[in-house]
Amino acid sequence: MTARALLFAIFLAGGAAAGWVLQGQLGALLGMAAGAALWFAIDSFQATRVLRWLRTGQLRGAPTVGGWWGEAAHRARRALALREEQKEDAERRLEAFLDAIRTSPNGVVLLDPEGRIEWCNQTAAGHFGLDPARDLQQHVVHLLRDPGFSGFYHGGSYAHDVVIPAPGSTSASARRLALHLHPYGEGRLLLLSRDVTAVEQAETMRRDFVANVSHEIRTPLTVLSGFVETLESLDLPKEERGRYLRLMAQQAQRMQTLVSDLLTLSRLEGSPLPGANDWTPAITLLSQAEQEARGMGKALGKPALQVRFAPAPPVAIGGAASELQSAISNLVGNAVRYTPDAGTIEVGLQPAEGSRWELFVRDTGPGISAEHLPRLTERFYRVDRSRSRETGGTGLGLAIVKHVVQRHGGELKVTSVQGTGSTFSILLPATRVRPLDTTPADTPAQPATESTAG
Repeated sequence: MTARALLFAIFLAGGAAAGWVLQGQLGALLGMAAGAALWFAIDSFQATRVLRWLRTGQLRGAPTVGGWWGEAAHRARRALALREEQKEDAERRLEAFLDAIRTSPNGVVLLDPEGRIEWCNQTAAGHFGLDPARDLQQHVVHLLRDPGFSGFYHGGSYAHDVVIPAPGSTSASARRLALHLHPYGEGRLLLLSRDVTAVEQAETMRRDFVANVSHEIRTPLTVLSGFVETLESLDLPKEERGRYLRLMAQQAQRMQTLVSDLLTLSRLEGSPLPGANDWTPAITLLSQAEQEARGMGKALGKPALQVRFAPAPPVAIGGAASELQSAISNLVGNAVRYTPDAGTIEVGLQPAEGSRWELFVRDTGPGISAEHLPRLTERFYRVDRSRSRETGGTGLGLAIVKHVVQRHGGELKVTSVQGTGSTFSILLPATRVRPLDTTPADTPAQPATESTAG
């Protein structure tokens, strides 16, 4: 301010001096007036330039002026630069936040105080079948026509989630969404959606698993309890007592088999994946499966059942031998159970497409209808429950096979024609099969074997 007053004084003095030289005392007065007018004109011009620049609100284009207005312009320029920097930082933060919301696995919908959609991410668009360009400013209740959600939205209490069927969900492809509303701002709502289909399916499977295990154990226990009560209360002949004891032993064996299969599944799910450092000759795995098939066929009373094992190729399979043996034995055992007497079962190991190897079990049993094929590997799933129990099946064999195959990087493939038969194939990757490192003298050629199960 001192410099501004000094500059004004200089203009007055200069004007007065020039007027005195020209016209004396009167000229000095006129010169002072002219100096003041000139100072005011220059100052107004500078002020106009600064004010015009300030009205634009832009950092660029700041005028270069001196004096008080120059200082004001400099300070305003610094304030604008700081504001621009803060604005850019806020925009970066907002963009990062929006990126996080856009890529969130949960759906996010912003609702205005009237419940209209202001913004949504792609996950929410997929959950609700929304078109972000078309459905903005549409009322959310009009788009989500579900009574459960409508009552939840209008109820005003958002302390809990509500679960509804996803729009477009069908009985064949059911999807479930958990929705939560969170108030924010001035009457606005944040709608969060989460796909809980897998969670609910897992919970359903858990409940079914517990129910199935309870049922499978309760049935033989009921039989055993009845036989024990009969033996305690009645004086039975020796032959009748012996028959009851044999039936009790069968039921005890059934429970033992069930517990063994459950423990096998638990071990498969909880243990590390098998490496490929342990190699087992294919002939060893197939020979043991053949012995088990013969014994099972005899125990089931199928004397005319033909079980044919193709010659094992001179290869070794890498992985956990006990798991591989369990998978092969389960497939062969199922074929023996369900193939009628005088039927045929073929087992072999052969190269397949994509450098893989196929271990197949082919039977001439009753076959499986197409609607059952996708669910065969579910625990306790049976095509014919009564027949499975009659043959001693637990409903866990194919679940064990699937886990073993997946742990070895393979694939379980099932093809079946009802009334003709089924083929179960274990497809192993090339990394799990290698030539057997033996000489011809060590391992003689294995002839094709055909055995009568009985």
